[in-house]
Amino acid sequence: MPLLRQLEFAFRSTAVAGICDPGRVCASQDAGVTDPGYNDVERNPNLEETARDLLRALGAARIADELRVDWDSRLKTTAGRADYRQKLISLNPRLFEHPAEIDRTLRHELAHILAQFRAGRRRILPHGDEWRTACRDLGIADEKRCHNLPFPLTHLTRRYLYRCPNCQHDFPRARRIKRAVACLACCRAHNGGEFDARFRLRLLDRDLRARCQGDASSAPG
Repeated sequence: MPLLRQLEFAFRSTAVAGICDPGRVCASQDAGVTDPGYNDVERNPNLEETARDLLRALGAARIADELRVDWDSRLKTTAGRADYRQKLISLNPRLFEHPAEIDRTLRHELAHILAQFRAGRRRILPHGDEWRTACRDLGIADEKRCHNLPFPLTHLTRRYLYRCPNCQHDFPRARRIKRAVACLACCRAHNGGEFDARFRLRLLDRDLRARCQGDASSAPG
């Protein structure tokens, strides 16, 4: 089976590991693992049933019974994560310190699940029009892609530098990219937003990465 091809979301910011701006925490779409120590059971049945009821009311009954809601102690900077393939929503246990945000975070993540369900096999942007429509249907029409919660920030060293062979934009990464990833901006401009191997990101060699890092460190602040 070929590797899943993903498009690189070419954000021109310094966002790393779910962090958008200092003090603002993004909700990403990766899966998490539950630490049952935060619950008597691995899942939170109350939140799970609330989410399932919302899906059923919005015409997504087919996946409602598959949905799970977990508390994941490994989440540090993100308030929550949604994984459509696993039908899993993971929430940061630190939300217990902000109980008023639990329901809104649940709906934020549920919007990711609902948006992808409606889109079927079509690839959509994590916080694109489909997600915003789902947020509106879930009663959080003014939802932002980032949370204003005082969670600790995580700073990762970006050791790998990738470059689009077409537009020459650089994509620093803390971890090596293991999938076929292309520059989203170039795919949108030249291939209708679909993956195009011509724009697949290339890992720069060690010497070039070192030069780029040296240039960055010597640049005026």
